[in-house]
Amino acid sequence: MPGIEKLPIEETLEDSPQTRSLLGVFEEDTAAISNYCTQLYQAMQRIYDAQNELSAATHLTSRLLKEYDKQRFPLGGDDEVMSSTLQQFAKVIDELSSCHAVLSTQLADAMMFPITQFKERDLKEILTLKEVFQIASDDHDTAINRYSRLSKKRDNDKVRAEVVEDVYTSRKKQHQTMMHYFCSLNTLQYKKKTALLEPLLGYMQAQISFFKLGSENLTQQWEDFLGTIGTSVQNVRREMEEEVGQMQQTIQQMERSCDPLYVPCDPDPAYSPVCRSLTRKQGYLHIRNKTGLVSSSWERQYFFTQGGNLMHQARGEVAGGLVTDLDNCSVMAVDCDDRRFCFQVTSFDGKKVVTLQAESRKDCEEWVSTINNISKRIYLSENAEELAARVNQSALEAVTPSPSFQQRHESMRPSSKGRTGRASSISSVGSEPSPALSVLSLDALVAPETPIQFDIISPVSEENSGQSKTAAQCGRRSNPFGESGDSTSEDSEDSILHQLFIVQFLGSMEVKTPESADVISETMRQILAARAIHNIFRMTESHLLVTCGCLKLIDPQTQVTRLRFPLSSVVHCSSHQDNKRLFGFVLQSSGGRGDSRAVCYIFESNNDGEKICDSIGLAKQIALHSEMDRKAVEKRKEQDKAKEKQQEELSKQRQIEKDLEEQSRLIAASSRPANQPASDGQFLVLSNSQSEDSDAGEEGKKKGESEA
Repeated sequence: MPGIEKLPIEETLEDSPQTRSLLGVFEEDTAAISNYCTQLYQAMQRIYDAQNELSAATHLTSRLLKEYDKQRFPLGGDDEVMSSTLQQFAKVIDELSSCHAVLSTQLADAMMFPITQFKERDLKEILTLKEVFQIASDDHDTAINRYSRLSKKRDNDKVRAEVVEDVYTSRKKQHQTMMHYFCSLNTLQYKKKTALLEPLLGYMQAQISFFKLGSENLTQQWEDFLGTIGTSVQNVRREMEEEVGQMQQTIQQMERSCDPLYVPCDPDPAYSPVCRSLTRKQGYLHIRNKTGLVSSSWERQYFFTQGGNLMHQARGEVAGGLVTDLDNCSVMAVDCDDRRFCFQVTSFDGKKVVTLQAESRKDCEEWVSTINNISKRIYLSENAEELAARVNQSALEAVTPSPSFQQRHESMRPSSKGRTGRASSISSVGSEPSPALSVLSLDALVAPETPIQFDIISPVSEENSGQSKTAAQCGRRSNPFGESGDSTSEDSEDSILHQLFIVQFLGSMEVKTPESADVISETMRQILAARAIHNIFRMTESHLLVTCGCLKLIDPQTQVTRLRFPLSSVVHCSSHQDNKRLFGFVLQSSGGRGDSRAVCYIFESNNDGEKICDSIGLAKQIALHSEMDRKAVEKRKEQDKAKEKQQEELSKQRQIEKDLEEQSRLIAASSRPANQPASDGQFLVLSNSQSEDSDAGEEGKKKGESEA
């Protein structure tokens, strides 16, 4: 016989939607079997009724044939041949009537009894167990909902003990009922075969015994076939008995081992520790659904992770539905007013927030760790759980001060311990140390006890405070985000480069050596390690605007500038060697007392971080060329002014020369001999004016020569 499908009794305690779906398939199969058996029972009942009718009709025919002699036909008369013939027929038919009566009795015992027993006993037992299981499941759901609604503020030990006892009783009842229900459904897969084969076997045996007198050859063939069927039925019965015994043993073992799991409280940490290296998880959670502006309701559903998605599935559904995308999401435990063990999942764009409630604190921590591992896309690697465990271990080691280059150089020696230390160092930082660290240790890059800023806060300096005071004296409102009207007007000027990127702020910290190329990698390592240790998964999303004058962090919702970095203060910018989405830049700023400080800012982008670094480098190049062009234009203007001044001097000199020539001509005219008095008087006047003009011409000539 082919293999028989069966329900897994070991998964009855989990009660997952997959198990419920498989149970639904078995229930559909049971309904189909019941419908089919009902139809088959009706058909066999018709055979049995027909056989009884045939036996009665045959007996009636034989009796009528015997009474033929007593009949008086008006035209027939006495016919001895017909009468003797009918008597022979009556004798044979009477014997056939006796055979049909025996056949009816055999059909009642061998055909109708097995199928009637299967229909009235086995199928009704399944229906009864189904009703009991449904009642137990509803009681368990009611108890779970009552346990989930336990108030966090009004904690009553008596009420909580009653609720826990109710959950224990209902869960135990549901588990035991479900196991017996599964056992009956698995047994039904065997019984349906015997229930179909035994009536047919009885029917054929009765028919063979009925036709045995006239079909000796056919009887031998049917006996061989029926013998084979009988052997198969016996084998199925034997397998059914063995399977029932194994299922009973499994039920007993499950009842003994699953008794501590019925309690919904946190188990013993030594018996069941929290696993933080999971990349897949499934189980029942409560999800909060908004029913109005203020009100909300909680619904218990089955949740599971599939790749980078969080799915949910209700009872009775074949497939699950998408809840949210877990790639680049943020997850954190939250404190709800009306529920315990809650955590919140926020999508990468911040537009969707899902609040979930776990059954215990251990379950809540495992869900948070699993979603955090999925958000880092660890599930895409080949050994996802091993990588997640290594990342968590590296995060635990990353809170200690960074080893110097000498210690790391010693750990790189060819030994098993050295190789292990080097692998741990590489996995924690994300890339191998550069050769520059041979001269400069990592302790000289970032101080071990340097505080880390995880939120975007505008730096307060003496200059900003002075500006705010001046604005307050002038009666102007100060911007709480650190903006001013002058910066806005300057930034609104035309710029050759305008590029906008979506980034998430990871953190910032002060560094010692801003010129080093490894300071950004070391800062990334310490910030990521601190986030992993302190379970800080929420990141502030902003828009990074790159222009030729500055870098801006803009609020995507309010379009308000959160931070403004002058491009001239950006020392250098680089991305992570392994994770290209991580990038950072070092900002060199001067303090109010003349001292300077360097701060490294670390971000995570939705696209390639190298593109942002290239954009910043391009902006610096454009700013440099713009400055060079501005200086060249100013120099050209100065040269043009000098040329214009020289042209003016030349024109003055020419005018002076022209005046000198005119004066010399007048002097020559005044030196002629005087013949007439009038003319003498006239020449005298001219000579006086010419003398004055000559004096002015000499002075102008001297002045022109001196200027030339």
